[in-house]
Amino acid sequence: MGKIDAKGVAVFLAVGFAAGWLASLLVGGGGLIRNIIIGVLGSFVGGFLLNALNVKIGISNPLLNQIVTGAIGAIVVVMVARILAW
Repeated sequence: MGKIDAKGVAVFLAVGFAAGWLASLLVGGGGLIRNIIIGVLGSFVGGFLLNALNVKIGISNPLLNQIVTGAIGAIVVVMVARILAW
């Protein structure tokens, strides 16, 4: 089992923030903490959905691939939350 270090946590949060920020540009929202939370949740949701649907994004850069996957998932999370709150 891999150990958790500060660099790994920082990258995890940076990817979450970038994904949440991209999603907020498309569906609205904002704020640092909200972007991180939505992006981190979106990373899990996006990874699950794309894997379940057998969809490959086709981006060769692994970090950019994670950010786009997280943004897709974050958009889904925000839209579902809005539907449930409606």
